[in-house]
Amino acid sequence: MSDENDLVAELINGEYRALARTITKIENRAPGYRDLVAGLHEHTGDAEVIGITGSPGAGKSTLVDKLALSYREEGLTVGVIAVDPSSPYTGGAVLGDRIRMASTTGDMDTFVRSMGARGQLGGLSTATGDAIKAFDAFGMDRIIVETVGAGQNEVDIVRTADTVAVLVQPESGDDIQMLKAGILEIGDVFVVNKADMAGADRTVKQLSEMLEGRHDDGGWEPQIVETVATSAEGIDELLETFAAHREYLESSGALEEKARTRYAEEVRTLLREDAGRLLEDELERRGGIESVVDRIAAREIDPYTVADEIVTPLERCLDAREETPPRS
Repeated sequence: MSDENDLVAELINGEYRALARTITKIENRAPGYRDLVAGLHEHTGDAEVIGITGSPGAGKSTLVDKLALSYREEGLTVGVIAVDPSSPYTGGAVLGDRIRMASTTGDMDTFVRSMGARGQLGGLSTATGDAIKAFDAFGMDRIIVETVGAGQNEVDIVRTADTVAVLVQPESGDDIQMLKAGILEIGDVFVVNKADMAGADRTVKQLSEMLEGRHDDGGWEPQIVETVATSAEGIDELLETFAAHREYLESSGALEEKARTRYAEEVRTLLREDAGRLLEDELERRGGIESVVDRIAAREIDPYTVADEIVTPLERCLDAREETPPRS
């Protein structure tokens, strides 16, 4: 535990090597990472977190580069987490995209980190949330989370952000279908990037029609911003829109509510992971899944009875704990 305490102390002291080591430990789920993240929690809550998602090729990395540069010009520190939920390894397309994020290379107040799924999509959103905590505790003013794709896994990841921006390419049927598939519901800002291309006006019109009446309860009305990330056109307007959304979140109480929702989901996720691990261990003690499946196939037992038998020891432990009087 002392190693984790030392690492936390170094990180909140602003040591970049400690930040890098912490995120590596988090991503690898290395021994002690939970104590490490627990130690970070009390130092979090100050950073603004922005999620950037959209189909591959929409220009997310170039846009993130320009956003980071603009924030740096304002004197703000920036952490960028580039997530590739589709890849079993850290690297590949994500690191390739970093070539297009070169404006802040060598700037110690911009820290870019790529994260890959490593075959564990379910845990990636949790790892991303933990990495955000590391950036937050380190003192980053702005944290940008960029995902490579725009599927359900990305939806889970960008929900760790306070403000979510969805990038759409002009005249992209795939993007419009993607929005209809559920991404539409999570976007606070919709960015028609490459707005100098033909069809940009039509895409803006389509988006406007899809978003019409989405929030008729007096809440935040999703905004549409046109950008040309390669030339930084529209970046100032996008930053103003992000700031307006932040102001809305703070003034309406939605920011606190978002945080509470995230905490609740984080607890539920960790409980599912921990309980699942305990139950898998119990299954192994009973001969493993293959042995159980053999019995089910032979009609000696049914899946519900198997589940009941495996859960019962855990239930008994919890019941026994309830019956034990609290220590004075």
